[in-house]
Amino acid sequence: MNKKIAVEEGSGNVFADIGLPDPEERLAKADLAIRISETIRARRLTQTRAAHILKIDQPKISRLLRGQLSGFSTERLMHFLTLLGRDIEITVKRAPRSRRHGHVRVVATA
Repeated sequence: MNKKIAVEEGSGNVFADIGLPDPEERLAKADLAIRISETIRARRLTQTRAAHILKIDQPKISRLLRGQLSGFSTERLMHFLTLLGRDIEITVKRAPRSRRHGHVRVVATA
């Protein structure tokens, strides 16, 4: 009994694929939150210590680390990364001719 399952290739942005509004902003915020989480883990910070460094309370750190990002702007997440000792570079470049509109993405280096 071989059942075939239809598979559709994603766009690379799950938020766009499921039809949420502002998918590029959501993806950028998720990527920034991942970098914050990785930095907190790499520095072996407790949530309490991370909250002190980021000047927010521990429950907000918990929400951030669980991906609940509705109360955090992209700018605020970038500020958190700078407080954690990370540099942020913003590069603006021309989109390829194959696309009408540009994209926003977060790229992390070691």
